[in-house]
Amino acid sequence: MVRSPHVVVIALTGGIGSGKSSVAELLAERGAVVVDADVLAHEVTAPGGTAHAAVVERFGPAVVGSDGSVDRQALAAVVFDDDDARRDLEALVHPAVMQAIEQRLADHEGTDRVVVAVVPLLVEVGWDGADHVVVVDCPEDVALHRLVEVRGMDEADARRRIAAQVTRRSRLARADHVVANDGTPDALRRQVDALWPKLHPPPTVLGALKVAE
Repeated sequence: MVRSPHVVVIALTGGIGSGKSSVAELLAERGAVVVDADVLAHEVTAPGGTAHAAVVERFGPAVVGSDGSVDRQALAAVVFDDDDARRDLEALVHPAVMQAIEQRLADHEGTDRVVVAVVPLLVEVGWDGADHVVVVDCPEDVALHRLVEVRGMDEADARRRIAAQVTRRSRLARADHVVANDGTPDALRRQVDALWPKLHPPPTVLGALKVAE
């Protein structure tokens, strides 16, 4: 009997500086398709994007670059210390990004691909469209070091961004799998090696899952 292919959807999340991109790259090396919410946020706020006009209308020409696109740094400066402005921005952009993610996932329906949706604000948006939730976790002091020493971010700014997130405990409470990224790149790779078979079971197991449904 021929089984229908089953796309496996992974939600990958973690705090700022946790190393989500590194884990996504390692999963891509193993054959996963990566859909990044940050990349889609650029797309939906670009000229012609589904959220562009609404963002410009709400925040005005001061956040528009010379090419007509939203100047993300200018926008960040406006919303960072203004909770109401940040909530307004999230209300405009998050639904558009999640709709774009759902469309990307629909593009792979009927396949046996593993699609990794990198969603930094998974807890905040309450998305539950994944088969597995993977949380990339590290202590706050490790994240702070990466932001300041590796990315070159101002320390006070980095601390504010960390403090503005949901708690580490809240993220871990959503996890089906946790990748601890507070060690070496080799240690991270070994964890992803061990995780991959759990995310991408062999076809016979997928077939059994479909029958069980």
